[in-house]
Amino acid sequence: MIRYIDDQLNKITMYRLVLYYLIFLLGAAVLFSAIGLLAYDVFALLLSISFLLAVCWITNRIFSWIYGVPANVESVYISALILALIITPIQSLNDLWFLGWAAVLAMASKYIIAIKGKHLFNPVAFAVALTYFTLNQSASWWIGNGTLLPVVLLGGLLVVRKIGRFDMVISFVITALTTTALASVFTGGNFITTIQQTVVLSPLAFFTFIILTEPLTTPPTRKLRIYYGILVGVLFAPQVHFGSFYITPEIAILVGNLFSYFVSPKAKLVLKLKERVRIAPDVYDFVFTAPRKFKFLPGQYMEWTLGHNEPDSRGNRRYFTLASSPTEQNLRLGIKFNSKSSTFKKAMLSMNRDTEIVASQITGDFVLPNNPRQKCVFFAGGIGITPFRSMIKYLLDTRQRRPITLVFAVKSVDDIVYKDVFDRAEKELGIRVIYTLTDSNNIPASWAGQVGRITPRIIQSLIPDFKNSVFYISGSRGMVDSFKDTLRKLRIPGSRIVTDYFAGLV
Repeated sequence: MIRYIDDQLNKITMYRLVLYYLIFLLGAAVLFSAIGLLAYDVFALLLSISFLLAVCWITNRIFSWIYGVPANVESVYISALILALIITPIQSLNDLWFLGWAAVLAMASKYIIAIKGKHLFNPVAFAVALTYFTLNQSASWWIGNGTLLPVVLLGGLLVVRKIGRFDMVISFVITALTTTALASVFTGGNFITTIQQTVVLSPLAFFTFIILTEPLTTPPTRKLRIYYGILVGVLFAPQVHFGSFYITPEIAILVGNLFSYFVSPKAKLVLKLKERVRIAPDVYDFVFTAPRKFKFLPGQYMEWTLGHNEPDSRGNRRYFTLASSPTEQNLRLGIKFNSKSSTFKKAMLSMNRDTEIVASQITGDFVLPNNPRQKCVFFAGGIGITPFRSMIKYLLDTRQRRPITLVFAVKSVDDIVYKDVFDRAEKELGIRVIYTLTDSNNIPASWAGQVGRITPRIIQSLIPDFKNSVFYISGSRGMVDSFKDTLRKLRIPGSRIVTDYFAGLV
């Protein structure tokens, strides 16, 4: 069942999933209002949603034109729908001023409240916080109620599963509930009642799944994300205050955003294509000229935005791992294509040297271990080889010798990419490289490497000291999960398995 869910999640982008989730929540709210389960006027709710969508779309188009950057329509709709879920539906036409001002501020903050192109604050949180100080109007977070809670939980867990941020979510929820409960006990409240009210009658769940996990304003690594969750969790407790100033959910996330900004890389690059090289029947290398040097760790990934006409349901943004090393002058992506490629990938294939693509949000924990003597086994399936190309090229350029075995599984010989780098690594650094062909019907007579999928017995024979190794697995989610199962049969603990998966969006 879990694998089926993962397969379905892999067919859409994270942003599209969030958009569907928000539409689902508002659809449920409209239905529940119509049958009397929620005390809101259906027409007022629909008018609020429509007005926010219109103002956000118009404002974003204006700022996109002024700043000359691609307009992310999904982001516009997501911000508008979040505002619709946290600002009480209008009760009179005078309330449209509040809605309109919040929408304008949310869109404007994406362009103005940014340093070197990097978002500083969650745009929705920034907007509703500023409306409080300028209009004396605040968000009600009406989504936080018992009637909608099952719907919030159902979609929210799918979002967290998709983005793989359970570490941050768990640290936040535990901290928020603990802080709230302890504060209640110290003030004479009932511990059990407080926990129940916080879970059922507060925006805790929605805040966790949508506001906390907003990718552009969260830290880049697992440890920092846990710290982030703890910090925001402490501030989320409604009893937390400084004198007469009480911390609201939007203030809590804004403080967390500041922490995230200071501990995160500040890279947002507008890049132009230098060259495109076909390196396999369905794989191309895209090499971009970087306008400036920026820091990242081998194996990390970035979010890539490519504006193009009439994007399909998969949107105009993707996460791609950098195949290049920090020691190289240019940025390199290895991308797989097929006959059903999205409009995004088709637009990439039609790029010329004047086409601009935006790369931002360098992040990821799939990096080399700090201990250079740690034995590692790199296992790549197909295009999952890109982070290992980055790591091994870095080791070559810095002349670092590490005890590494690379196992590269592909369907056919023609699918082997970056062989020049791996051949050099074998010769110069002593890195062991093992290729295995998984398509038994396409094995050349001259092939001397492995054939078939990697089994526990093959691991035992090829890597005698496997129990002392850390395993890095990169590829499709199905491949990653399958190989993790193989390692579990060998009783490899989870602490010695590091994974990175490619969502499989075509």
